[in-house]
Amino acid sequence: MIGRSGNLRIAIEALRSSKWRSLLTMLGIIIGVVSVVTTVSLGEGAKRGVISQIEQSGADLITVRPGITENNDNKTSGLVGSNYNGTLSNRDLEVIRKVPGAYSVVPFSYVANTASQEDVIFNKGLVIGTTGGLPQVLGQKMQYGTFFKEDEPQRDTAVIGQRVAEQLFGENVPIGKFMTIRGKQFMVQGIFEEFDTSALVPGTDYNYAIFVQYDTGKELTGDSDIYQILVRPKKDVGSSVLAADITKALQKSHANQEDFTVLEQKDKLAEANNLLTLMTGFVASIAGISLVVGGIGILNIMLVAVTERTHEIGIRKAIGATNKQILNQFMTEAVILSSVGGVIGIIMSLLTNYLFRIFTDLTPILTWPIMAIAFGVSVLVGIIFGVTPALTAARKRPIDALRYE
Repeated sequence: MIGRSGNLRIAIEALRSSKWRSLLTMLGIIIGVVSVVTTVSLGEGAKRGVISQIEQSGADLITVRPGITENNDNKTSGLVGSNYNGTLSNRDLEVIRKVPGAYSVVPFSYVANTASQEDVIFNKGLVIGTTGGLPQVLGQKMQYGTFFKEDEPQRDTAVIGQRVAEQLFGENVPIGKFMTIRGKQFMVQGIFEEFDTSALVPGTDYNYAIFVQYDTGKELTGDSDIYQILVRPKKDVGSSVLAADITKALQKSHANQEDFTVLEQKDKLAEANNLLTLMTGFVASIAGISLVVGGIGILNIMLVAVTERTHEIGIRKAIGATNKQILNQFMTEAVILSSVGGVIGIIMSLLTNYLFRIFTDLTPILTWPIMAIAFGVSVLVGIIFGVTPALTAARKRPIDALRYE
């Protein structure tokens, strides 16, 4: 009788006798595990980035935007820089400021999408007109200079994000230097610290933003429309309560027409997480096809091995090996192939994630559950695709197997 240790020893010896075939068989499993694990870890890293951005700006921040979605779900409309209906105005701004629970209210008005400094043109962001409470609302500090005050006289000054400073002024600190917006000279009076950003969080990347005083922006454009209002609640007021109060106040102001969106940070987070989950699941399922291909490779190679070792199977059965023992031997070989492939795939995934962190701005996060699931799936693939060859071997008749040349 051959026990489990005997089956394992025979299986290892059989795989070692055809090393290259074994490596090629494992290749599909390795590629599949690397693809799936890397995809999921990139998705997990993106989720952490989204959460970080939400936490930086504050979980209680409320965003009011013009327009609603077609299905009247006020969760996903009016992205910064996209087309909007212009249903928010100075009147709406004052209505929101009068809501009892509102602590700080900041408008955003569109001014321009380009700025220049001598012969350098910046056209990758927005010029935004806003008021002095913005740093407080966003919870963001200045790296250099200052932001304009609420009661500060109107001046032609601007505060810029990190990418604007880099692209227009290079490595120099541009405080006191000038840029041109809509043909008018603006002096840089401040630079924000780096914003944590994610393209999956609705809104703008403020690292690419130029901020000018709200009234100055209106004069430049001749337009009083507001495309976004940010609201921070008082400490003793919940964001959900304030969002409901703002909705009621604006509905009354708009004659019960809900042609606006009141969006809480948790809505942004849920929207981004749902999108990330769908994207990660879709890409991971496509990558998982390579695991199936790897399983088919195990199936084919094991069938070839069964055919080549038919005489060996006949000898083992002739000296007393049972169908179950033959079945276990070939199942063991299939599981070893898939398990080793899974381990190598996880190791290569660690290396791949490390390279992503070094050479890109992506920050994949590989957790123990992800690795455990990937290894478990690779073992399962070996079991599923190893059954047919193992059954084929176990069902061979000793007399026929011994006659096989």
